[in-house]
Amino acid sequence: MTQPQTPIRPLVWIVWLLASIFYAYQYILRVMPNILLEDIMLQFRIDAVTFGQFSGVYYIGYSLMHLPIGIFLDRFGPKQVMTGCILLTVLGLTPLIFANHWAYPIAGRFVIGMGSSAAILGLFKIIRMTFSEQLFPRMLSISVMIGLLGAIYGGGPVGYLCEILGYEKVVEFFAFAGLALAATTYWVVPKMSSAPQTSIRADIKEVLTNKRVLLTCFFAGCMVGPLEGFADVWGTAFLKQVYGFEGTLAASLPSMIFVGMCFGSPFLSLIADKCGSYQGTIIGAGLAMALSFALLLIFPLSATAISANFIAVGVCCAYQILAIYKASTYVREQVAGLTTAVANMIIMIFGYAFHSIIGAVVNAFGGPGVPEALSCGIAVIPVFLAIGTAGFTYLALAQKMKEGFAT
Repeated sequence: MTQPQTPIRPLVWIVWLLASIFYAYQYILRVMPNILLEDIMLQFRIDAVTFGQFSGVYYIGYSLMHLPIGIFLDRFGPKQVMTGCILLTVLGLTPLIFANHWAYPIAGRFVIGMGSSAAILGLFKIIRMTFSEQLFPRMLSISVMIGLLGAIYGGGPVGYLCEILGYEKVVEFFAFAGLALAATTYWVVPKMSSAPQTSIRADIKEVLTNKRVLLTCFFAGCMVGPLEGFADVWGTAFLKQVYGFEGTLAASLPSMIFVGMCFGSPFLSLIADKCGSYQGTIIGAGLAMALSFALLLIFPLSATAISANFIAVGVCCAYQILAIYKASTYVREQVAGLTTAVANMIIMIFGYAFHSIIGAVVNAFGGPGVPEALSCGIAVIPVFLAIGTAGFTYLALAQKMKEGFAT
């Protein structure tokens, strides 16, 4: 068996920082369509449905690559895999600069999703291999905060740069930044790999045939709309058309969801530990998000109230971490890591569903230039939040009944 090689201690922090920067970089690329919506639709002459598919295809590439990337990380280590995946994200950006046919940007968006999947998985791998188990939650939470700062600065500041320089110059800048990050990663990160210990096929089958894992992932996916449907893409257009906010403000406000999520992970985990119920905490988060979007759609809120509302939504969006953890408790410890990858994959692919459904509803009611159409599209989010919350309620009740029969 080949033992994993860890870098010398001072280099550990640099390797971890590079992985965290890649996580932030892919977050910027993920939310970029939120800022470029009008420019892309104008340049390629597409409607809301097509743009929704463009935004959502990212999540297909992202989700489909989870299992292969996990296997590659185990066999080849983060050095080669992360460098290659950073280059994939750069390759996916180039059609927005050079292409004339719409098929190429869609393919590029799919490639960006493929490369981005290595960010969180590579981060898990590097922290596991370079830090002690006791430091793992702390280092992961700091990395998530760095990544979410990328999402925040993928909003207002990037929107401002697009207004000043034009969106093509901004895309070029991020492409060159990606090339620099890939070169630095390949030069700095040492070779770290270990031989797999168990059959991948058997482990995957065990996870994918576990009904409780699949139901947990499905209901968690139903609740991902505020983050992957609204904050990523449709939030800016909604605030411009329905609330009449100017461009920079409309682009900045959805970023408050990511600000809230920065603090939501430790906060929701603390609540779950105190009340002794992860599912109860998830149910509470779902209800809070549904109420927040109901207020947004029904009542004319001020920019300050919307900002506070989105911070609260962001805190509740951290339910995903609790849901993934809960799914991992339904399997053997030996496949808990694989279960988290599968859970994240299933949850993330719901992003495509939300983008496509919202885009179809918006288009059916008149397009993104019609306020009522955007309101109807965003109304999809609280509906699915109700479904997800009801699903977790069912799982919690079923578990209590099972425990009652056991006693």
